[in-house]
Amino acid sequence: MVLESTIICIDNSQYMRNGDFNPTRLQAQQDAVNLITNSKTRSNPESNVALMTLSDLSVQVTLTNDAGKILAKLHQVAPHENMKFISGMKIAHLCLKHRQGKNHKTRIVAFVGSPLEDDEKEMIKLAKKLKKEKVNIDIVNFGEDEFNADILNKFVSTINGKEGTGSHLVTIPPGPHLSDALVSSPIVQGEDGNGGVGGSSGAGFEFGVNPDDDPELALALRVSMEEQRARQQTEGGEVEAPAGGVAPGVGEDESSEEALLQRALAMSMETEEATAGGVSKERDLSTMTEEEQIAYAMQMSMADTESSEEPSKSESMDVDEKEQDYSEAMNDPAFLQSVLQNLPGVDPQSDAVRNAMGAMKDEKDEKDKKEKK
Repeated sequence: MVLESTIICIDNSQYMRNGDFNPTRLQAQQDAVNLITNSKTRSNPESNVALMTLSDLSVQVTLTNDAGKILAKLHQVAPHENMKFISGMKIAHLCLKHRQGKNHKTRIVAFVGSPLEDDEKEMIKLAKKLKKEKVNIDIVNFGEDEFNADILNKFVSTINGKEGTGSHLVTIPPGPHLSDALVSSPIVQGEDGNGGVGGSSGAGFEFGVNPDDDPELALALRVSMEEQRARQQTEGGEVEAPAGGVAPGVGEDESSEEALLQRALAMSMETEEATAGGVSKERDLSTMTEEEQIAYAMQMSMADTESSEEPSKSESMDVDEKEQDYSEAMNDPAFLQSVLQNLPGVDPQSDAVRNAMGAMKDEKDEKDKKEKK
């Protein structure tokens, strides 16, 4: 990637109010400057970009690698008088001379959308000076393209010389978007054809990454995508397999309440038959739909409730037997006599207690006689 210091010179003359470029020539330049700035800073993070205007000859932003500063000042530019091309190129050259990175290549990107009123000889003289200082220049000729084409072509040809190709002239006829015409131009693509927009954004490449720029990242993304695709196919096969086992009679009315009740009743009948025959059949939940799983869960809950009621019945029987045992003990006079002796305030030898005990003894004797008979 080329390490470069670039100053972008925009035309902010009164001609920029024209609407032959959408929405105006000035706003079309703003989009194009945004495109070029991102291209320069993305192609090499150490590259610097500056911004100046050619009508009021004002340096809006000095050399910086912060594209945000360029964009912030760019939207504050307003139309102002006429363009001064030669004076603007001299100021831009002076700005590049004071760059911090002396190993940076220098470049001027100039937007020309107004008729050039400068002397042709002075422009050729300026071109020779820029060539001597090894300053490349890219010119975007738009708006007044037919009027300026001849003189700008001579200007760029003088800077390039016989063998040079570092400077470019891009002539753009009126159209909806100025930036769209610059995307594939040498101004954005750069000298090596790998501009920051095409290389960094990965437009047109698989996974949005140019394999030539970062082959390891492209390979990792491809492997990850293949693994994800294989995982999805595996999961899809598992889902499709049980789907084939669904009864063909299940249709769209499956979601209706009546259909759900019928299916739940049928499942309940199947479970009762299996239980009556002593066959316990476990069902595979993965082969059942959501409604079948709900009905099956209700079934199991009812079965658990019935099984829990059976132990309670057996416990009640034990309690009844114990109560029966207590009644037999109460009918035993000897047992009652021993209990009464231990009670405080009770005299086992009293007439009342003896009469009661005698009556219980007589009843027991009568019961024993009846049982013997």
